[in-house]
Amino acid sequence: MSMHQRRLDLKNGCVDLSHGAGGRAMAQLIAGLFHEAFGNEWLARGNDQSAFDVATGRMVMTTDGYVVSPLFFPGGNIGSLAVHGTVNDIAMAGARPLYLSASFIIEEGFRFSDLKRIADSMGEAAREAGVAIITGDTKVVERGKADGVFISTAGVGVLPDGLDLSADKARPGDRVLLSGSLGDHGVAIMSKRQNLTFDTEIVSDSAALHGLVAAMVAAGGQGLRLMRDPTRGGLAATMNEIAQQSNLGFRLQEDAIPVKPAVAAACELLGL
Repeated sequence: MSMHQRRLDLKNGCVDLSHGAGGRAMAQLIAGLFHEAFGNEWLARGNDQSAFDVATGRMVMTTDGYVVSPLFFPGGNIGSLAVHGTVNDIAMAGARPLYLSASFIIEEGFRFSDLKRIADSMGEAAREAGVAIITGDTKVVERGKADGVFISTAGVGVLPDGLDLSADKARPGDRVLLSGSLGDHGVAIMSKRQNLTFDTEIVSDSAALHGLVAAMVAAGGQGLRLMRDPTRGGLAATMNEIAQQSNLGFRLQEDAIPVKPAVAAACELLGL
């Protein structure tokens, strides 16, 4: 049996530089791990790109990079986060996400078992969101040149006619609405990073939001001006960005901002 035909040792094996060199080992990694996790008709063709039908109307495109540490955290990992983050960037325009790309930069010595966990959760998140990861790339760097694995993504979606959401469209009298509690994801990451434990487990709320957005678009239509998915910097950074883009100021009612008691306690302990 040739190297190309042998299965990866997903339990005990590790990534080495040959898995990014473009030869048989790389083909084995892509076919035996990523294609298994993401499997769809576009990837099965084995091309360096994927052709897809374009819907009529306006399209939305986004790109992002994921370098989270630790790679695994309560409620998800870097793989599911990459899908959710990319899907949500598209959804914030009011668009329906369709296709994603995924590029991996993997550190030499990274365990196949951990890479498989990441890829499997990425594939599961994509299927749950109704999108397909249709193209990608894999590179391997020497030990110490990456923090395990980095993931870069791009995504495309289709925008309904007549919808144009943008931060510069905020107007005096607009209301700021929050769809959930704040700080869950950030504190889940930081508590894991600091090896902190709490009586109540703090779990990341990372999730694809395009279903919620579709319902809002159906209900609110032209009444919607803008949407954002707060990530780094949280609500404060998001509101500052909107203020700069719209040339407006905002007044937030602190007691109306939802924060779970365990998250608030963790923030106090972490000095946040």
